[in-house]
Amino acid sequence: MDAATLDSLDKETLIRLILSQAEIIERLTRRVAELEAKLDLPKKTPDNSSTPPSKGQKSSAFAAGKDEAAGGKKRGKPHAGAHRPLHPNPTKTREIAACACQHCGADVSQAPQFACEAYDHIEIPPIKPEAARVTLAGGTCPNCSKPFKAPPPPDMPKGSPFGENLRALVLYLRFTQNIALERLSTLLSAMLGLDISEGAIVNILAAARGAFVAQRESIRARLLSGTILESDETGLRVCKDNWYLWVFHHADSAVFVAKPTRAQSVIGDFLGDFTPQYWVSDRYAGQLGWAEENQVCLAHLIRQSSCCDVQYAIDCGDAVIGPDLRHLLGRACRIGARRERLADATLKSYKAKLEARLTEIMRRAPTHPAGVKLAAMIKRNRRLCSCS
Repeated sequence: MDAATLDSLDKETLIRLILSQAEIIERLTRRVAELEAKLDLPKKTPDNSSTPPSKGQKSSAFAAGKDEAAGGKKRGKPHAGAHRPLHPNPTKTREIAACACQHCGADVSQAPQFACEAYDHIEIPPIKPEAARVTLAGGTCPNCSKPFKAPPPPDMPKGSPFGENLRALVLYLRFTQNIALERLSTLLSAMLGLDISEGAIVNILAAARGAFVAQRESIRARLLSGTILESDETGLRVCKDNWYLWVFHHADSAVFVAKPTRAQSVIGDFLGDFTPQYWVSDRYAGQLGWAEENQVCLAHLIRQSSCCDVQYAIDCGDAVIGPDLRHLLGRACRIGARRERLADATLKSYKAKLEARLTEIMRRAPTHPAGVKLAAMIKRNRRLCSCS
């Protein structure tokens, strides 16, 4: 706004203009103060947040390894060499006797000899698919004059020409090694000499769907027959779209569910009418309230990415509740690792002591902003878990 325009304004308009500019200046000043405060915060690392290890600072040992791999000077003390151990069950052996002395050339074929050295030679024999031609014989029945034909053998039924071992190999390469269909077709042709189209591979995968569904339902039934369930979810790319990969697990059983949504309906569909006694998850609200009692994952509380989590609060400068709370959570994790060897009475005693210690810590009044956020988060999640 130029000087001529300002001169044309009356007193009340000028006052309103000045007040509005003062509000803008005050807002910008607060924003600058917030940004300056953030400059003093510690950096988020894989040790105090959910930052992936690939984005963390590499150690000196890693850098030394890179220098050596790049042709630089080797660092550190030399170590003893290592060699591949001999195969415990070789498929065949060859004993080679010496014919001539390597020093003077004399004939030693009749001299006594003993084993001086042994080593393995490992090779893959040529891989060829075994194609069995099945011919079903038949004719005309001399009794009823109707045509008859031999039934197919149970181990080689009619239909797809591909046997169980070949199907298992295709499933392994496709799902475990994540080989694309076109590359998988080329690989089978180059290594096995087997001409198989992408469509045939798709048919093999589709035929296995029923077996996978049956196994999934068996694992799901085992999970729903217990008292404890643990869950989590993460992002997943499906056909260039953003989906979510859910996991429901306990002990050695796990079921993965891929869905385009992160909504609570995924958990509802998985559980059906079942209500577990205990549920362990992170603090995502969609995973809370499904069991009689909820347990927030202690590993998430110790180091996860939110600015109000324990390790990050400690790094920010909170010394009132952060250090003792981290020690308490670590102790709970160590007790949990031994729970199978502890009696129920001992576990109840440990729980009472941990609850009392947590109550004592939460009575404190932190002064650092990170500590205030940490205390509010712990109280909120403690209330949610106790109400579930």
